[in-house]
Amino acid sequence: MSKFLVIIFVISLFSAEGMAREVYYAKISENDKYNSYGDRLRSVADILRQDRANYHRFFIRDREDSGDRFFGYKRNRARMASMLRNGYISRATRNAILYRNPVVRVVVYDYRIEVELD
Repeated sequence: MSKFLVIIFVISLFSAEGMAREVYYAKISENDKYNSYGDRLRSVADILRQDRANYHRFFIRDREDSGDRFFGYKRNRARMASMLRNGYISRATRNAILYRNPVVRVVVYDYRIEVELD
């Protein structure tokens, strides 16, 4: 019986992380590529974090932006870089964020995000 409970516990851990908390869309505009001090942002994680700060804190929103609950909290926005490292983003999506103004789809999990072009 105890082996059975351990197996169920392990399966539940994996399946819980497998479920997305939420999905949102973000238009990455020039406003998202500069921080509050006017400095140019150079990393994808910083640009994505600034997009969410613009949306939630500064109410600077693009028409294609959608809301999310998770990054409404500053402490969660601070986790953006580690969540991206634990998640997935293709080279094409990374380059589009850095050098163009794409709309991206962001899937938020507990400890990671997946980012793709919309």
